[in-house]
Amino acid sequence: MRFESYNIAEEIKRNLDELGLKRPTDIQFKSIPPILKGEDVLAIAQTGTGKTAAFVIPAVHLLHVRKRSARSGGIKCVVMVPTRELALQITEVFQKIGQHTRVSTFCVFGGVEQGPQIARLQQGIDILVTTPGRMFDLVSQGHIQLDKVEILILDEADRMLDLGFIKDIRDMIRFLPRKRQTLFFSATINPKIKKLAYSLVNKPVRIQISPKDPVAKNVRHAVAFIEMDDKRFFLERLVREYPDKKILVFVRTKVRAERVANAMKRVGIESRTIHGDKDQRDRLDVLQGFREGAVRMLIATDVSARGIDIPNVDMVVNYDLPDVAENYVHRVGRTGRGRQKGDALSFCSTEEREMLGQIEDFLGKTISILEIDKGEYSETLKMTEDVGDKWRDVMQEIEASEDWMKKKKKK
Repeated sequence: MRFESYNIAEEIKRNLDELGLKRPTDIQFKSIPPILKGEDVLAIAQTGTGKTAAFVIPAVHLLHVRKRSARSGGIKCVVMVPTRELALQITEVFQKIGQHTRVSTFCVFGGVEQGPQIARLQQGIDILVTTPGRMFDLVSQGHIQLDKVEILILDEADRMLDLGFIKDIRDMIRFLPRKRQTLFFSATINPKIKKLAYSLVNKPVRIQISPKDPVAKNVRHAVAFIEMDDKRFFLERLVREYPDKKILVFVRTKVRAERVANAMKRVGIESRTIHGDKDQRDRLDVLQGFREGAVRMLIATDVSARGIDIPNVDMVVNYDLPDVAENYVHRVGRTGRGRQKGDALSFCSTEEREMLGQIEDFLGKTISILEIDKGEYSETLKMTEDVGDKWRDVMQEIEASEDWMKKKKKK
């Protein structure tokens, strides 16, 4: 079935056609009809399956049609998401799919001045895309009224629970009309998620797209056994062998992100970092530069692993394995999106073997091993022989200093 066959506004069909969206993905095919009927939906689907359009298309259509009847003003749809980057991304999708319709979308989030956001809200909007913190600030100040909301959408709900937003979500319900349509989208389902979902929805249509392999079929992923101190050399080699590739590198901590970036800088490789210590403007600038290809390598913590759709990421590198096995799927899901192919390579040190086992248990299968023989391993370390010794000395000094500080705190 093609989108042109759906009973949706012609403006939306034209927009989808211009965006190159001809046929629905599985999650869109199963979600759009019940949403158009006004039913509550509980949808579980892996990353990269087209979840955003699955709720954007029917929500824009419903609000576009209802505005013909000249209903009273006010926010008619609230979309709550866990991160600022995801809020901006979803807003952009609403604006593209809703172009030339009667529906207006606006995004509010923390980390920036609230004055311009308040000014835009006062002009009137139909769809509010928001993160919990800033929304509650503006609700408490009287700048956001939720009594006219007809559709509530929670996206990346499992991530919101991970970040501790469950109380905010429950508090928000008090401000919403009881009679509303609720759409609950999540990448995973567990008892905690299920309990929250069923407290919000009313006799929902449950949709679960759960292939045997949680990693998308377009992603070829493998693991290479590389010791912790040697990882930077292999990352350097990878970048030099694929200079035109857009590479997204995941590390465990903010400090580690900066260290890896500095290590790359020492050997003349440009990269940018994104993590929680960056201010919002810098984060947006970095993401924009990576999207446009001005930056070929982005080093990130898990803040960028969930929901962010960065086009044409050729390769994901798990420089560090994630602490949570489930995050492996979200990380590698940043490549191979839609119909594109992608590669993901994980560096696994001796101390990370246990984590690798947990990831494979979560996947229900072993990850292919990229074999590196001793000769090739030694050759890679020699690639930066001219700075290697200094490099190692610097890193050892830093690590020794950290150990000393930890011991001092314990005393």
